[in-house]
Amino acid sequence: MARGIARAASFGGRAAAAGWFSYRRITVAVCIANLVAALLVLRSLTSFAPAPKRVEVVQYTEEQIRRVEESIRIRREAEPVELVQAVKKLRKVFAREEKRRKELPLELKLRVSYELVGRLNGLGDNGTAIQQREALESWRVETLKDAKSASTRNSSNLGLSSEEARLLKRALEFNWHALLEDIGLWISPEVPHTEHDDKPENEPEEEEIIAGPPLHPQCNTELHADYGGAAVRWGLTHHKESAADCCQACLDQARNAKPGELKCNIWVYCPSEFGCYSPDKYEHKHQECWLKQADQPKLNFKDKYSESYRDSHPRAPVVVPWMSGVTSA
Repeated sequence: MARGIARAASFGGRAAAAGWFSYRRITVAVCIANLVAALLVLRSLTSFAPAPKRVEVVQYTEEQIRRVEESIRIRREAEPVELVQAVKKLRKVFAREEKRRKELPLELKLRVSYELVGRLNGLGDNGTAIQQREALESWRVETLKDAKSASTRNSSNLGLSSEEARLLKRALEFNWHALLEDIGLWISPEVPHTEHDDKPENEPEEEEIIAGPPLHPQCNTELHADYGGAAVRWGLTHHKESAADCCQACLDQARNAKPGELKCNIWVYCPSEFGCYSPDKYEHKHQECWLKQADQPKLNFKDKYSESYRDSHPRAPVVVPWMSGVTSA
């Protein structure tokens, strides 16, 4: 009996302990603990957050406000109003030109290019830039007239349709230079060159410096001069250090010439380190000394080669590089 009562008591104690530690109560306890921990973390974070800054309202004085308004007024007055208006007008013009410009068909461009090249080939190899531009302008006027009349007679000299004639007419009238660029044709502009003599009147000319010893008065030296005559000594194989030596060689040859030999009375010297131009086939180098003879000496060239001569001789420089003289007995 007593043993039965003890068993009942022990069983009741275990049942009470199992009721107190049930799963529901444990879950609620864990949730409460997590909530407390989250609140503690949130409090620690907010305690270290920076305090919001105070916005200070700046109060300007009347003098400062007046200066700001004056600055704004000056900036507005300094705006390039006329320039801005001019740029706007140009943009409108360019926009109209862009709308007006319409690409020609490739076949029509090729036909135009063949016509222009044929017109330029008719000038030959010696055609100047002015003549080329005149030939192109003449073709433009003729073709424009033909394109305008093509709309009435439905035919043109180039064999264009009415639509092609209309496109070509617009290109020739408004976009002639753009058309030349599109077909790859460019002619260099003619740049006018005018020489201005800024020297005061009656001012003596600067004398050129001649390398070497001074020349004897008998040499009758002439700068930028080339005399002709029968060759007494070829300069290709006869070089002298200076013009004075060349002239002296002419005087010595005339003095020592044997009977029946030509006597030198003309000397021609090349003072340029780059050589001297001559229309013959030879390359004339620095320090060439030509000894010549002529009963009546005549100048081949003097001072400058003429423009017509340089047109026919492209290698010729502007200034005659030789120096020479006719000796006096």
